[in-house]
Amino acid sequence: MSETTGVTRRVLITGATGSIGSHLAEALADEYDIVQHGRTPRTEEQEKTLRLADLDDYDAVLALMDGVDTVVHMAGAASPDSSWESVLPANLIGTRNVLEAAREAGVRRVVFASSNHAMGMYDRYEQWPVYPHQLPRGDSLYGVSKIFGESLGRFYHDEHGLDVINLRIGWMSEDPREADEEILHAMWLSPRDCTEVVRRAIEAEVTFGLYYAISDNPNRRWSMTNTTLELGYRPQDSVNDHLGAPRVIEGGAEVRDDWPRGS
Repeated sequence: MSETTGVTRRVLITGATGSIGSHLAEALADEYDIVQHGRTPRTEEQEKTLRLADLDDYDAVLALMDGVDTVVHMAGAASPDSSWESVLPANLIGTRNVLEAAREAGVRRVVFASSNHAMGMYDRYEQWPVYPHQLPRGDSLYGVSKIFGESLGRFYHDEHGLDVINLRIGWMSEDPREADEEILHAMWLSPRDCTEVVRRAIEAEVTFGLYYAISDNPNRRWSMTNTTLELGYRPQDSVNDHLGAPRVIEGGAEVRDDWPRGS
């Protein structure tokens, strides 16, 4: 529900069959009229309600936008190891189609799932801290595709007045002990914090921005000052809740030379 008007917003979640998208579809269902998009249903509910569309099919994407207030765009190739053949239709053409369809349909806002990998070369070379205003440095074709999405969103905001909130999402997992890389622990995002930062992105008064979305981790190297000030995001969880006593690594731990391969 809109915090200002009292009207329940219709929120389209693209990629609602993915790990983050499916989590958000469930976590936000009490607050918004959720429309779920995907390709392969994962639950019995999705068997009945999932809206099917290939992202590179503009007419199919446009058909998703009926009555939508906000698009939370989570769909696309999601691995740093994704090939060009994967990111081209899903992350480049698909993101353009989502933004253009949102514009044509009169959607108020797009919340774009960007990624830490849009700035990942700073991480590979341990050039911290990283701020949202720095020049993008993708660490993979996937990261480059997220830079494209952010830049295209800037154009649609400037040219067409579409609200675009870009969230540079860290690593969302129920349990950060699933991985043993310190950099993943530093950028961990809990499901609860993920829900909150997306909720804030839907409701915030700001109409464009680049925002890191990470939990309250002691070795975080990515600035979330503007996420706090402009979106009102306050992370509630920390990687230390799972890993034990704080272990602060001065300057940050070394990152392997082939980051992010295999991450």
